[in-house]
Amino acid sequence: MMNSPSYCYKFYWLEAIVQLISANRTEATYDEIINKMIVNAWFPVQEYHIHLSGIYGDGDVKDNLEKAVSRLYELTQLPSNANEIQIMYKLVEFSDDKELHSYKTELTKNVPYKALSGFANKGAEKINLESSAGRMIAYYNKLSGSELLLPYTFGDDKSLKKVVTFNDGWIQMIQDNMVSIIGWIKYEKIKWLQNNNPEVPGIVYKLAQDDEKARKLDNVRKLWDAILEIRPVKNVFMDGDINRESYAVDHFIPRNFVMNDELWNLMPMDPIQNMKKNKKLPVWEEYFGQFANNQFMMYEMIFDKPGLLKLYKHCYKDNLHSIWAIQELYRKGNSADEFRSILDKNTQTSHIEISYAP
Repeated sequence: MMNSPSYCYKFYWLEAIVQLISANRTEATYDEIINKMIVNAWFPVQEYHIHLSGIYGDGDVKDNLEKAVSRLYELTQLPSNANEIQIMYKLVEFSDDKELHSYKTELTKNVPYKALSGFANKGAEKINLESSAGRMIAYYNKLSGSELLLPYTFGDDKSLKKVVTFNDGWIQMIQDNMVSIIGWIKYEKIKWLQNNNPEVPGIVYKLAQDDEKARKLDNVRKLWDAILEIRPVKNVFMDGDINRESYAVDHFIPRNFVMNDELWNLMPMDPIQNMKKNKKLPVWEEYFGQFANNQFMMYEMIFDKPGLLKLYKHCYKDNLHSIWAIQELYRKGNSADEFRSILDKNTQTSHIEISYAP
């Protein structure tokens, strides 16, 4: 069912069906399935502007699911972190919007029956896979009732009201193997999206909202706490020193670009400036110098103070995975210029289009 996709919405179609079956649904309309697809695609499209199936040379979006997400945003201005209930509520509220309805209708013209093309021509009756949607649907309904048990069959209603009925054997198999099946669909979807968004790093981390509880910055915080007890640390984005009684530990290059919590990219920041910075890239020429100075100060101190070295080593588990940082940046004996050069070379972003300037 996942072979040779032409557009990304095949992945979202199957994912939505599996999720509905996991909720003990035995049937669903096209409209319900597509609404679930929109919910699942909402965050990566709105937060990271990921193109589900690429764009044409003139910049037009190819994928109707992506167009549906963008249209719903135009109508509602819902935030990228909107939850399923909020998105579903707005889908109902704006169900009569002609543009949104047209994108959803376009999704029904191919993917529901083309997702079953791997089952075609396995029995006695053969069919041209380029046949009309109506003929293909009739063929699959007949095939499922005689020679093969297909995952679902189709009702007689039209457009978004058409009902898909999930077959009992498939319901049981999917419910028994839910984790593996969802994981497999997401794996295939990630490969597709990464190929269609080669300039976006870490697609695997950008398909769902980040779990803040999963981020582990405690050891980095303890290291900077200890440093601040010994000497002051200058703010990177504003004049003055860090207030060691009230500061945040956050990223110089925003996490949505690098998708990690590596020590070399984490620094103490004024909480208000941290909120202002949000998810924008810093203006490199203005702020990298002070950032590098702070990082070098930390580097010097961890090799000068045994207590700090111990705290630094505690960062290995969660915050020190970059080979270049372990083998080059934090090797003992780097001069200030060598340290800065290594840090600059490995963190410099060559295509800075959105910059942060307080």
